[in-house]
Amino acid sequence: MYLYELLGSDSIVMSLKSQTKDDVLEEMVDILDSAGKIQSRDAVLKAIVDRERIMTTGIGNGVAVPHCKSSAVDRLVAALGISPDGIDFQSPDNQPARLIFILVAEQNNPGPHVRALARLAKLLSSKAVRDALLMARSPENLLQIVKEREQEL
Repeated sequence: MYLYELLGSDSIVMSLKSQTKDDVLEEMVDILDSAGKIQSRDAVLKAIVDRERIMTTGIGNGVAVPHCKSSAVDRLVAALGISPDGIDFQSPDNQPARLIFILVAEQNNPGPHVRALARLAKLLSSKAVRDALLMARSPENLLQIVKEREQEL
């Protein structure tokens, strides 16, 4: 399973409108909902907010990966948003998150979720990859960058 297979141009937003963590979580869930990837917006929003309250999903280097498990999906789904100004996710390095990946996994199938989190961590550990994603000009361009870089892993 590749990350680029989870994304599509309909689940990538090049310029998020939100300015706060709570607002961006809602905006990211709305992206999944608009793309038809989830069965219940409210259920996923509650699960993602509840997960974020346990511990921040800001991982540093300008990246946040809000994630949860929910019965509102029948497979692992994802979306990506770019925040031009960054969002405070209380990351360990105190840097605002500009790249925000959301993952929602099936309630009883943690394997794909864990593998996707590991692939994201590996992919985004590279400053060159993070910079390339931030400089992408379109969702299609961004998907191509993810595909090329991910196949190098």
